[in-house]
Amino acid sequence: MSTPHKEIGSAESHDSGCSSLYLGSKHDASINEVSAGIDSIPSEPSLLWYKIRTYGQDAFSEFFGTMILILFGDGVVAQVLLSRGQKGDYQSISWGWGLGVMLGVYVSGSSGAHINPAVTFANCIYRGFPWRKFPIYMLAQLLGAICGAAIVYGNYKSAIDAYEGGPHIRTVPGYSPTATAGVFCTYPAEFMTKTGQFFSEFLASAVLMFMIFALKDDGNLGAGKLMPLALFFVIFGIGACFGWETGYAINLARDFGPRLTSYMLGYGHEVWAAGNYYFWVPMVAPFLGCTFGGWIYDVFLYTGQNSPVNTPWLGIKRLLHPRRGQKVALSSPV
Repeated sequence: MSTPHKEIGSAESHDSGCSSLYLGSKHDASINEVSAGIDSIPSEPSLLWYKIRTYGQDAFSEFFGTMILILFGDGVVAQVLLSRGQKGDYQSISWGWGLGVMLGVYVSGSSGAHINPAVTFANCIYRGFPWRKFPIYMLAQLLGAICGAAIVYGNYKSAIDAYEGGPHIRTVPGYSPTATAGVFCTYPAEFMTKTGQFFSEFLASAVLMFMIFALKDDGNLGAGKLMPLALFFVIFGIGACFGWETGYAINLARDFGPRLTSYMLGYGHEVWAAGNYYFWVPMVAPFLGCTFGGWIYDVFLYTGQNSPVNTPWLGIKRLLHPRRGQKVALSSPV
């Protein structure tokens, strides 16, 4: 999305916004006014950055929204774990992730506040979001998550050293009783089978997308401007009700980005091997889960014409015979 802005040549853009007391002739005063107007014109570097910011606003928005998500989410896990439960418990983690999503949505509202590649993917399928933007959004979300995890590590490094038993000890759940890798990404419970891991992430992701579409649907009750707050309760509920078994990643960027960060910080190959190579589950299951959850909502509840489900053969005809240049009304999920 581009942000509305004033034309550089408009009268408003030349208003210096200040006044001065000047004693002199009218001719001198007019010269002074012209000079003030010239001085108020932004310099070339400012104009260049304005163009860059406008061009990359969606990417910047998704980057910082996802970074805020990870700062609060990984931050609360770090505080609870490293304090050995003295500064919070499991419900504190649910609150922290809910707050992270809500605040991340506020930060990234200009881009639609996806902050999740699977949400972007589902919007490309069901809400006409441009596919050309999908790689940009996904990369921005992934980089934001990587940076957020690195910041959390820097903030809690001393506490991690004390908890692990030394500055050069970094371990992963399942390999040590004092593992701290779980601060950054999710690891499944030891009793979980691969099928159970996948279904847990699939179910949580489907619920997430179903609720996003429901909350955004103006033909239903809808959440309107309370969408960020509503999403807070959605994430809190998913964590409180479905989060124990796998950690409810439900987001490739949220899990893979910090996992990659932890690997680069020295946690070793175990970040990939843990849970019988669980790492790929939160990369794949959220896409399938969000796609399924969005499909369920559109088939049974959504009446908007911008969904392919509300076309002949539940969208199969459009899939087989796409119309080039077809204009679809865009609707961000948040």
